[in-house]
Amino acid sequence: METFASYILSEKDWIRKMEIMYYLEKKTDIFFDKSVVFKAELAKLFIEKMNLDVDINLVITACLLCNCKKPKEFTDLEKVKSYAKDGAEYLSQLGFSDTFCRICEQVNRYSESEPREKEADILELVDQYGGMLLDRPERIGFKPDEALVLLEFRNLKDKYNRYLEQFKQFIYEMQEVYV
Repeated sequence: METFASYILSEKDWIRKMEIMYYLEKKTDIFFDKSVVFKAELAKLFIEKMNLDVDINLVITACLLCNCKKPKEFTDLEKVKSYAKDGAEYLSQLGFSDTFCRICEQVNRYSESEPREKEADILELVDQYGGMLLDRPERIGFKPDEALVLLEFRNLKDKYNRYLEQFKQFIYEMQEVYV
């Protein structure tokens, strides 16, 4: 019997994978919006441009699903701190492997899950950086260079992310392309 996990992971077409997510969101009320698509595209570009040695299909799928239990309202700090772990537990029920679930749980560092998976370091970067670029109800999005400074010196201060230097290089190169 095919699980949802095997179904979405076997889909290699990026657009079809997003269609699957769209219908999953309608059926189950998981968190899936334009920000998720933006961050997944950012991850895809980062992996391709920097030629990272990771399974791009796995990372994109994780990027699309890692925030599945993210609260739509950020009024409950405990929910904010637990949504990645809750999402990982939910994904386990859908048939995803322990490793995939751990990658999704490690999108942020609230669960303190160690050792960190290399794919989780990519998710962390695109989730935080991408989120800072986007407008929110309480603030406008940051400029790319401001977001990069905040990512490095506030969000990841005293934390090791194996791809931070490559991500900074990627952002600088992308800014040169689009300026």
